[in-house]
Amino acid sequence: MHPVRVSIPSFRSETNSIEKGYTVFKIDVLWNGRQHTVEKRYREFHALHKMLKKSIKPPEIPSKHVRNWVPKVLEQRRQGLELYLQTIIMENEVLPKIFLDFLNIRHFPSVPKTESCGSFDTESEESSKLSHQPVLLFLRDPYLLPSAPNTFSNVVIEGVIQGVFCPDLQLSMQ
Repeated sequence: MHPVRVSIPSFRSETNSIEKGYTVFKIDVLWNGRQHTVEKRYREFHALHKMLKKSIKPPEIPSKHVRNWVPKVLEQRRQGLELYLQTIIMENEVLPKIFLDFLNIRHFPSVPKTESCGSFDTESEESSKLSHQPVLLFLRDPYLLPSAPNTFSNVVIEGVIQGVFCPDLQLSMQ
């Protein structure tokens, strides 16, 4: 089960001078114990659906065309969109980045522990999705204290500079 839950508890109608009326759906997102709200129009759901079709087989989305804008019909659309989002979550072990972006969820690519040292000699779709993440590296052990008492802080600074900014640079801070 995913650490994400979504619901669409409400919607509201909007009008402006440029466009005719439209409906905004309020999406409550619970992600790793934190909740936030996102508001989306149907056209944004439809755009998401088109993009998801490139990477997964998304469920059916409620019809784009609504003949009658009465509350009962809009409530049916709300329920259909809520089911649409929940079905994507239930049917996909790994949620697509575009879906997480749609819900304004910050995501960090991760590689499952079983694949982190996996074989790279077979080119598969899974191995092509592996991501490389930066690693902080010290060229010498920062916990080994030299004989001078003030040098420890220089070792830490040197390690940060070498590991983060320019790992190939050899600095001497003596």
